[in-house]
Amino acid sequence: MHEEKFYRSLYRIRRVEEEVARVYPSDKIKSPVHLSIGQESVAVGVCESLRPDDIVFITYRSHAGYLAKGGNLKAMIAEMYGKVTGSAKGKGGSMHLVDVRHGVMGASAVVGTTIANAIGYAYALKYQRKDSIVISFFGDGGSDEGVFHESLNFAALKGLPIIFVCENNGYAIHTSQKKRQKQTDICGHARAHGIPAERIDDADVFTIYDKVSAATKALREGKPGPFFFECLTYRWKEHVGPADDYHLGYRTKDEAKWWMENDQVKKVGAMLKSEDRIRIENEVEAEIKEAFEFAESSPFPEAAELYADVFKE
Repeated sequence: MHEEKFYRSLYRIRRVEEEVARVYPSDKIKSPVHLSIGQESVAVGVCESLRPDDIVFITYRSHAGYLAKGGNLKAMIAEMYGKVTGSAKGKGGSMHLVDVRHGVMGASAVVGTTIANAIGYAYALKYQRKDSIVISFFGDGGSDEGVFHESLNFAALKGLPIIFVCENNGYAIHTSQKKRQKQTDICGHARAHGIPAERIDDADVFTIYDKVSAATKALREGKPGPFFFECLTYRWKEHVGPADDYHLGYRTKDEAKWWMENDQVKKVGAMLKSEDRIRIENEVEAEIKEAFEFAESSPFPEAAELYADVFKE
C-alpha cells in the first residue's frame, strides 16, 4: 500500500527532525540545522517515484531529501554530532549530508550550487546511455541565482535526464519571494528555457508522486528531458534552528495556519488502520532512539582526520 509506505517516510522525517530540535539546545549537535518540518511531502512524493539507482542532489535544508531517498539515519545523526561515524566523518555537518550508496550525492551550504552538479551528473548518465534519472532539489531562493538559469538552459539544450524540483516555501531566509522577484512564476522561468513545467499548489504527497512518476516514466522511455516541478510548501520552524520565528515580523501565524491544518503527516496517517499506524510509529521511534544512541556513543575524529580527503596537487 502506498499509504503505509508514504506514512512511514513522512512520519520518520518529522520525528527525526523533532528529535533534532529537542536535542539541539544541549549543544550535542555541533552544526547548524535547517529543519524541513512542514515540507516533508515534497521529498517523499518525489523520492518514492525513484529507483535505487536514481540520484538526488539536495540543498542545505537536506534532512528530508536525504532520508526520503534512503540515506543512512545513523550516519546522519552522527554527522550532526560531529562524530567520525557520520556521513562525512563528522566534518560536514547537517548542511553537507551525503550517502553515495543510496544515491544521495550531497548537499551544499552555498545556495544553488548543487543545481550545476546535478546537470553534470545527468550529462554523464546520458553519455553513458544509462536510464537512471537525476533529481535536483532547490528552494525558491535558489531560483534567484544565475546558475539556475545557466543550468536549465544547458539541460534543455542537451535533453538531459533530470527533473528539477523547486521546493517553494515562499522565503529566502527572511525575505518573501514577492520582495525578491518581479515575476514570481518560477514555472514561467523554466518554460522560457523550453522546459515543460508544472506547479503543485497544495503539497499533496500523492499528487507529487503521480506527477513525478509520470515524468520518470517518460524519461526512461526515451523522451528528452528535463522536466520541472514547482512544489509550494511551507516550513514551520525558523530558517535555521529549532524555534519558531513569527515574532520577527516577516511572516505571520495566520499565514502558516492553512499549511498546519493540511499537514500531510497527519492526513496520510489518518488513512491507515489504527493498528498499522501505531506499528509503524513504534518501529520508527525505535530506529530513531538507536540512531541517537549510536551518535552519542561514537568517537570524535582523531586530529589526523583534518588532513584526510583534502585536495592537493
